[in-house]
Amino acid sequence: MYFNGSLMEKGASVGLVFVSPLGVCMRYMVRLHFPSSNNVAEYEALVNGLCIAIESGVQCLDVQGDSQLVIDQVMKESSCYDAKMAAYYHEVRRLEDKFDGLELNHSPRRLELMRLRRRHPAVSRCLPVSLPSTNISPRSAMTG
Repeated sequence: MYFNGSLMEKGASVGLVFVSPLGVCMRYMVRLHFPSSNNVAEYEALVNGLCIAIESGVQCLDVQGDSQLVIDQVMKESSCYDAKMAAYYHEVRRLEDKFDGLELNHSPRRLELMRLRRRHPAVSRCLPVSLPSTNISPRSAMTG
């Protein structure tokens, strides 16, 4: 799963790309309807992605994200000093227990897309030119 949260002038959005072991690609976008910082949007992306994976019956998940702060906090390489970030951190920890295997890695956005295309060339046709960021079009509901 590749995740990205982005803050825009009129709100925040979450972008997710799932690629199954068979190369099936699923994209999701979620519009956040509450005031948000970029870090909150990144955590929302991660939490929403984990929930979708759990609901889809995924047992093992490789997660790639471009937020160094979120990845470092979840991997316990950095502390959460903000109460809101700590709440998100605990939610990720709660969801983590629902997987047999969960791996989180930091990957700058350009590298994420290159790795995804290299690992799964057959799904390139369903991928955006770049991973969701501030240029994703907001949607009022999650789509897949």
